[in-house]
Amino acid sequence: MEKRTSYYRIWDTLAAEKSMVFLAGPRQAGKTTLAKIIAGGFSNTLYFNWDIQEHRALLLKDPAFFTTLKRRDSSTPFVVFDEIHKYRDWKNYLKGVYDQFGQEYRFLVTGSGRLDLYQKGGDSLAGRYLLFHLWPFTAGELFGGKRALEDFLADPLFLAAVDPDAAAAAWGTLESLSGFPEPFLGRRPAGYRRWSANYSQSLIREDIRDLSDIRSVGAMETLYHLIPSKVGSPLSVSSLAGDLKVAHGSVQSWLALFERFFLTFSLPTWTDRVVRAIRKERKVYLFDSPRIKDPAACFENMVAVELWRAVSCWNALGAGEFTLHFVRDTQKREVDFLVANDREPLFLVECKLADEKPAKSLFVLQEELQVPAVQLVRDMEGYRSYRNGTLPVLITAASHWCAGLPTFTVGDNPA
Repeated sequence: MEKRTSYYRIWDTLAAEKSMVFLAGPRQAGKTTLAKIIAGGFSNTLYFNWDIQEHRALLLKDPAFFTTLKRRDSSTPFVVFDEIHKYRDWKNYLKGVYDQFGQEYRFLVTGSGRLDLYQKGGDSLAGRYLLFHLWPFTAGELFGGKRALEDFLADPLFLAAVDPDAAAAAWGTLESLSGFPEPFLGRRPAGYRRWSANYSQSLIREDIRDLSDIRSVGAMETLYHLIPSKVGSPLSVSSLAGDLKVAHGSVQSWLALFERFFLTFSLPTWTDRVVRAIRKERKVYLFDSPRIKDPAACFENMVAVELWRAVSCWNALGAGEFTLHFVRDTQKREVDFLVANDREPLFLVECKLADEKPAKSLFVLQEELQVPAVQLVRDMEGYRSYRNGTLPVLITAASHWCAGLPTFTVGDNPA
């Protein structure tokens, strides 16, 4: 399960279309490891890391340094550029590399959120690459090779053939140690606590500070430590600004940086076909779920990470334009998640620690949206099926249902 097979499939799909593929994602999620796994499928490989002084000197001396690679055979060489985004002129450099060598080589460019930063502006690499993301381990990744996406979307309430005990055990590990490879595979609570304390501090004080030239690093760190207590509720930037005694715009800017560097992600409300829907609110979630001490909020965060990974991977495979939302109306009726494709709602997901009866708000909003719904429970054996008129509702353990989130589409080789 440590081989990240589903992500290898995504790379394989994208590499068939473009000779240059970008791989972004949270720090320490396993990007370098995945790059080396991919490289194992090539006879002629070269690994470059900007953080290694000798590698950096090679590039600065000869931009085409990789062409001197000693080959084992005549097959296409594979070159990994790791952390290349730290090179000031990296975009123009990669543009030149692609234009001159794109027909003769295969390139994988790995890095943090900086690979995404320029996409909203002028993109000198437009049309030259395809991008996908690597996320921490989730139950969907660990067990999700049982059904193709097309089959899942045809019946998202069908439970995949997954060992529920194994899924529950994996869920417990994710809940206590997170899905980041180092603590997840280490299986030591003390190791997780040390890792988590260092992770956000080093990311904020190194990567984010270096990029943004932010001076109020302490206030930014305090903001990040406040977020776990805000998970599960719409985020009030004004309230956070008041707590921190800083400008509203500063909090907005810092929250945007947290997302760009994959400390957090946020979901917008869904407004179509919902009477008196709340607009312009967002919920924020962490990739490091165990930081959240409230059990209900931690549980909701874990489901959010599962769905975020799934939607991201489905989009990377070219299966659609999937989006993730929450639903809330002015009467404060709310459903935690809605998955949509091309602005069409597909199914609802509600999270409950122990309630095995459908939530009233789930029934009401399901009737408005006319889609299937699932209510996920933290600890539950088996499942229950209900009808909301003609609409189906499934209540089951989150570990079992999330373990069935698919990682491939029809035509992919799931082996």
